[in-house]
Amino acid sequence: MILDKKLIDKFTGITSRAAISCYKYIGKNDKTIADKAATDSMRNNLNNLHINGKVVIGEGELDEAPMLYIGEKLGTGKGPNVDIAVDPLEGTNFAAKNLPGALSVIAITSKGNLFNAPETYMDKLAVCSEVPNDATDIDFPVEKNVKNVADYKNVDLNKITVCMLDRPRHIDIIDRLKKLKVNLKLLTDGDISGALLVTNKKYNIDIFMGIGGGPEGVLAASALDAFNCKFQGRFLFKTDDDIKRANKMGIKDLNKKYNLNEIVKGDSIFCATGITSGDLVEGVKVVNDKYITETFVTHKTSSNIIIKKEVPLLD
Repeated sequence: MILDKKLIDKFTGITSRAAISCYKYIGKNDKTIADKAATDSMRNNLNNLHINGKVVIGEGELDEAPMLYIGEKLGTGKGPNVDIAVDPLEGTNFAAKNLPGALSVIAITSKGNLFNAPETYMDKLAVCSEVPNDATDIDFPVEKNVKNVADYKNVDLNKITVCMLDRPRHIDIIDRLKKLKVNLKLLTDGDISGALLVTNKKYNIDIFMGIGGGPEGVLAASALDAFNCKFQGRFLFKTDDDIKRANKMGIKDLNKKYNLNEIVKGDSIFCATGITSGDLVEGVKVVNDKYITETFVTHKTSSNIIIKKEVPLLD
């Protein structure tokens, strides 16, 4: 089923209002209250939409946060049957500390077309669309992936930029990349936006790799699909609870490598509204008694755009 283009305006309105709900908490050093504000706003506004929605990617199972939980039904029940992935506040620390890159994110597909991911970690690889699909693989050595990208782009290794989360678990990879003399962009948080930086040359990111959140991987994949970028992911199950949760969701092969077309199928809409300004979009601003928001939007069957919205302060 092709998702109605009119839904773009409705879903950008939902992420915009979730972002606005965080505005007064930016820099207040309380990530929980900011996350709750975004979550409450998103839930309330989704429940007013004429959709029959179900959350397949939720937030809050790993950390003690307010959540739109997996399996939650949303909408009036009248309208299209859709699967919904949400991260009402991606980068809770960014919002709490007034740092760049906090987003409010949502993705939708027709029912059954979005992978139901457990709240666990995922090893990820995202690559720009100009590199052939078989040039990189999550199972290749880091050196092979980077050198193949450089070869296909016909540039020296020192012109290649790799993006990943700045985590102790990535020390070995970072050391190997430094030996190759490639450029590094290390993120303190926000691996949805990190993966999306491969979508456009203006961001100057050739590869996104490393271990981050599984749900965030699915959200990023739904946007990358609209740009014909490559994405691969493999879930990492470290505890018995992780494995039980995965089995309950129907995941039997715990070592399976998922390609993008196995994570998101058919048409999709993805919206990421800036809360604090970052690489993708500007954060919430107040101008002439109105909130101004900016949203990174993809609709696989129509367009990939930036939408600005104005919302009166008292609305």
